[in-house]
Amino acid sequence: MEIRLLKRIERLRKELYKFERERKLIDPEVVRVSQQLDTVLNLYYTYNRYQQLSFW
Repeated sequence: MEIRLLKRIERLRKELYKFERERKLIDPEVVRVSQQLDTVLNLYYTYNRYQQLSFW
């Protein structure tokens, strides 16, 4: 699961970076991708935190 999340994070970052150069930050597509990235980052951090706690 962790690898899939990291790959998705990287894909969304690249997409956001591309949009950043082509569109304004308030463009709905930029906002949508940014929100998706936020969601996936939150999932990744939650997953990581859970893994650390499970270790103990």
